[in-house]
Amino acid sequence: MKIYSWNVNGLRAVLKKGNFLPFIDAHRPDVLCLQETKSEREQVEIDLPDYHEYWNSATTKGYSGTAIFSRTEPLSVSLGFSSAVAKRFTFVDDAGRDSTTEGRIITAEFPKFYVVTVYTPNAKDDLSRLPLRSVNWDPAFLAHCKALEKKKPVVFCGDLNVAHTELDLANPKPNRGKKGFTTEERQGFQAFLDAGFVDSLRIFEQGNGHYTWWSHFANSRARNVGWRIDYVLVSSALRDAVTAAEIHADVMGSDHCPVSITLDV
Repeated sequence: MKIYSWNVNGLRAVLKKGNFLPFIDAHRPDVLCLQETKSEREQVEIDLPDYHEYWNSATTKGYSGTAIFSRTEPLSVSLGFSSAVAKRFTFVDDAGRDSTTEGRIITAEFPKFYVVTVYTPNAKDDLSRLPLRSVNWDPAFLAHCKALEKKKPVVFCGDLNVAHTELDLANPKPNRGKKGFTTEERQGFQAFLDAGFVDSLRIFEQGNGHYTWWSHFANSRARNVGWRIDYVLVSSALRDAVTAAEIHADVMGSDHCPVSITLDV
């Protein structure tokens, strides 16, 4: 089973550029998780008859949003955090923005595991959303995944908006303490690993140079001056079933590229 994740930075924009359908035809993912769709279903002119579609759109038009396209119909699908997790945390930031209205999570249940797509809130240039992120969102998302794991293993993927270590961005020193590379965000990611989840790419690839997002400035993508902020993590019970984990840097259309795993289950 091939599970892909892609922050499309606007699905309508990727479709207009002509990148999305050729990507589907070339890679034929079994499950495709999207982040930053920036649209509602009725706004998107797309016909994928081989896929079941599930959307979680933000209440603010043209902002955030996630989707899952799956060849196999899931046993169940839920949007956002479970009520048990949601009541334990606060998701409104200091500016009054409620991250639970931004369409950031979809959970799909399959016979042998769950797939969760997530678009983690950005800490912002001024780090105004860092308290939301570090105190509430990251612990809540971990709690969400661990609750699912009590029933069956979990695959979660998406734009986590953090480079975990200095190997996950091209220029770590000047970015230390900035959004995406603060101590708090990196600790939030480490908590997933400490809880038993496995960073799938690191099963197969070590070292730097493996990036999934590039700035539009200074020809960064062509020079591969980027960040790895898009991930697929799996429960430890699935580690040996992961036969491949890849970054598809040749797929254009967004400032992010897709990432994927292949599961032998």
